[in-house]
Amino acid sequence: MIRKLNRRVLIAWVALVAITAMPFSALAQTQIKYHSNKYSTQDDIKLGRQAAQEAESQFPLLRDETVRSYVETVGRRLVNSIPSEFQHPEFQYYFKVVNARDINAFALPGGPMYVNRGMIEAARTEGEMAGVMAHEISHVALRHGTAQASKGQKLGVLAGIAGIAGTIFGGPGVGQLAQAPFAVYLLKFSREYETEADVLGAQIMARAGYDPRDLANMFRTIEQQGGGGGGFLSDHPSPSDRYARINREAQQLRVNADDRGDSRDFARIQERLRGYQRAPTMAEIQRSGQRYPAGETTGNYPNDTGNLPNNPPNGRVAYPSSRLENYSIFNGGVQVSVPNNWRQVNDSSSVWFVPEGAYGQSNGQAVYTHGVSFGVTQSNSRNLQSATQELINGLAQGNNNLRTSGGYQRTTMSGRNALFTTLSNTNEATGRPENVRVITTQLRNGQLFYMIAVAPQSERNFENAFQQVLQSVRIND
Repeated sequence: MIRKLNRRVLIAWVALVAITAMPFSALAQTQIKYHSNKYSTQDDIKLGRQAAQEAESQFPLLRDETVRSYVETVGRRLVNSIPSEFQHPEFQYYFKVVNARDINAFALPGGPMYVNRGMIEAARTEGEMAGVMAHEISHVALRHGTAQASKGQKLGVLAGIAGIAGTIFGGPGVGQLAQAPFAVYLLKFSREYETEADVLGAQIMARAGYDPRDLANMFRTIEQQGGGGGGFLSDHPSPSDRYARINREAQQLRVNADDRGDSRDFARIQERLRGYQRAPTMAEIQRSGQRYPAGETTGNYPNDTGNLPNNPPNGRVAYPSSRLENYSIFNGGVQVSVPNNWRQVNDSSSVWFVPEGAYGQSNGQAVYTHGVSFGVTQSNSRNLQSATQELINGLAQGNNNLRTSGGYQRTTMSGRNALFTTLSNTNEATGRPENVRVITTQLRNGQLFYMIAVAPQSERNFENAFQQVLQSVRIND
């Protein structure tokens, strides 16, 4: 009898340990099911991809790989925490940042997600930002877009399937957004779908190590910043209703304490964003009729460049920091490390890393006085020297001051054969003589990859920094 009793006690103890060890309580949480859906997951992927192309033709993306990579990391953590019954291995989740001030985010069928810079800046914690993302990911995981289309949307299959961008909050700019050509993809979800995304979003957060109450708190944050009200459509739950519902769900969940967010990273990203020029609102983007509003040709200029159309670099440039920061550029094809007091600026055909005060505009053209640039160009020749000469000839077009000051020297870049040459130039903005160093190598597909380093001839303190940057380049083709 004693043995039987001990066995029962042991079984009960093992069961208690098993329940306690679970990342969250699977017994009390709200159960969610898929809705009837006549479309395949491949339909989600195909039409979500079309919608993403349309979105990126209308909205200015923030060209900052550090910020995008951080948002991607948070997004991946959430995606990995989607319950197994809602996982779709064929979906291709990715995350980009829209350079817009409105507090907003939206996700498209099959996985593309866009987070407004204004939402990152408004959130008080990483958890609040993650909560918005978890809500949008839930719409994708539950296939709400195609489920809603299955109910017979009158706008047609493309509008019905791809047309669910599920803007979570109705703050300023949503009305203007709905008037854009991309509006066909911004059909609003029903009250039921929104509630399901809130609930599943809370569950995903708990599994990922975030407090689900942060999602509820984001509604309060938005209300305090003037973006509240009765929700973005009258038939959706109001922010106060959603706040209460999410908190009720949170009481039933156990947060995975082994995987909490890093608020230091979040604070660092917010500080980085504060260094940029004020982001435009969606209304301003719409009125300008441009992806990048006037004075912001890359969507990525910091404050101290002033009014860019005719504002040259100010010439006050700090020495390169000895601490390096890692970047991934060209869709992950190239990794490079640069001084951490330099900023990434995307030009029309290349990526620049430059210190503050070293870039701006002169006569409507982008001008750089210090820094490094990376680019890829098509060449008519498979011979490295001939291809490099083509590049230099292109740089010299329209610039009578650019001169070759030496021949070609052999070097290496990312472990492959490369050529190095130095050009002399007179900077069009400052009038100062400068050295332009050009390093080239060929990719496997025959394209020419190049690094260009620029600094005034009188400032030798940039030489070591340029050499460190060159040695850090890693090409993955």
